[in-house]
Amino acid sequence: MERDVAWKKYDDAALDACEALAADYITFISENKTERECATAAIAAAEAAGYEPLADCMAAGTPVGPGSKLWACAQGKAIILAHVGSEPLSLGLNILGAHIDSPRLDIKQNPLYEANDFALLDTHYYGGIKNYQWTALPLALHGVVATTDGEIIDVNVGDDPADPVFCVTDLLPHLGAQQMEKTGAKVVEGEDLDILVGNRPLVIAEGEADTDKKKAAEKDPVKQMVLSVLSGKYGIAEEDFLSAELEVVPAGRARDLGFDRSMVIGYGQDDRVCAYTSLRAQLALGDDVPARTAVCVLVDKEEIGSVGATGMGSLFFENTIAEIMELAGEGGTLPLRRALSRSRMLSSDVSAGFDPAYASVFEAKNSAFLGRGLVFNKYTGARGKSGSNDASAEYVAQVRRIMDDADVSFQTAELGRVDAGGGGTIAYIPAKYGMDVIDSGVPVLSMHSPWEVTSKADIYEARRGYEAFLRDPS
Repeated sequence: MERDVAWKKYDDAALDACEALAADYITFISENKTERECATAAIAAAEAAGYEPLADCMAAGTPVGPGSKLWACAQGKAIILAHVGSEPLSLGLNILGAHIDSPRLDIKQNPLYEANDFALLDTHYYGGIKNYQWTALPLALHGVVATTDGEIIDVNVGDDPADPVFCVTDLLPHLGAQQMEKTGAKVVEGEDLDILVGNRPLVIAEGEADTDKKKAAEKDPVKQMVLSVLSGKYGIAEEDFLSAELEVVPAGRARDLGFDRSMVIGYGQDDRVCAYTSLRAQLALGDDVPARTAVCVLVDKEEIGSVGATGMGSLFFENTIAEIMELAGEGGTLPLRRALSRSRMLSSDVSAGFDPAYASVFEAKNSAFLGRGLVFNKYTGARGKSGSNDASAEYVAQVRRIMDDADVSFQTAELGRVDAGGGGTIAYIPAKYGMDVIDSGVPVLSMHSPWEVTSKADIYEARRGYEAFLRDPS
C-alpha cells in the first residue's frame, strides 16, 4: 500500500497555493519562536477573522449561537478557538489539537556569572534535545521579564539582522580527543550549555561616587558590563531574572531547502507546523457555519508531559468548552460530558520522517515519507505501545473517508521500529473523555534538532486535510 508522492497531482494553481502557504508558514515560524509569541500571533489572526474574546462574552453574559467565533487564552501560552456550529454542542465537536512549545534552552532564575573574562548565562534545557547540537551556532534570546512594579518587558534579541547573537561554545578538535571518546549523551553535559553573552569589562570613570558600583566592577567587570547594557536597553536589574521567562532559540529565519525549494528548514517545526496548519484550517471556515462546532486547541508544555496550567493535562480545554456551552444555553455537567464524549479529534503532531541515512531505526512499510502527504499514526507510544492512544478501527475508517472525499494525500506510519524507541503526544489526554482521537501531522527530518526539515507538499496537504475534518458533518 505504498502511497504516491503528492507533488505529482498538483496543477499550476495547486503549486501556487502550496508555495504561498509555505511562504506564509516560513514567516510564521521565523517570527514566532516561543509559545507566547505563537499564542499572540494566533489571537491577532483570529481577531482579524472576526473572533471575539470569550472572556468579554462571559463578562457581559452575551449569548452565543451558530456562527459565533470565540477565542480564549491561558496565561498567554495556550489558546482555544471555537467556531460554533448549527448543531447543539452536546452532539459533539470537531477538534484540532496541536502544541506550540518546542525544545530549547531556558535561562535559569539566577543565571548571570563571570568566568575568566567572559560573561555567561546558565541554562536548563527544555524537552528532549541532543545537547551537542546546540553548540557553536548563533542563538537568540526571546521571552519576558516581569518586574515587581507590574511591568512586563518583552525581550527579543538575536533575530533582527542588526542584533547581536549568542552561542554555546565547543571544544576545538585539536584538544578534543577525550571528549570524542564519550557517548553522544555525554559529549556535552546539560550543565555546560551556558550561553556566552559578553567579554568587555565595565570601566568606571574617574571620580565615580558610587562605591558599590565600583566594587562590583572591580570584582566582575564583564558581568557588570552586561548588566549595564540590560539596564540601559530594557531597564532590567539582576534581581529581575528571578521573575523572567527567557528562552534561548536558534537565531535566523527559516528557509527554503533544496535546489527545487521543495522543503523548509527551520526551528520549532515540532509542532508549529501542525499548529500553523490547524490555525489556518480553522480560520479558513470564514463565515460559513459548520454543522459541528469546530475547535482549534494550541497548547503549551507538550514537550515536558503536557503538565501545568497551560498544558493539555490542565482543565483549560474542559473549562473553556463548559463556558461556551453555558453561553449557548447548554450549560451543565451532563451536557458537557456528552459533548466531550461525542467529539472527535485530530491530535495534530509531527511524525518521524523516513531518513535513508538512518534507515536501520525505521520499518519502511510503516514509515512516513516526506512529500507523501498528511500522516496518521493509529498509535504512538514506546515499544509495547506504552503511553499510547490507540485509535479504533472505526474511527480510522471515518478519517480515511474524510480524506478521500477531499482528495487529500495521506499516509499512515509508526514512530520507528518497534524496539527502537518511541514517543507520545497529547492524544491520550482528551481520549479520557471517551472521544475518538487519532494522531495526525507532518513528517519531519532531524526532529528536535535546532533546525528541522519538512516538505512543502506535506504542509499543504495537512492544511487541506485539517479543514476537511473540521467541515465534516457526520
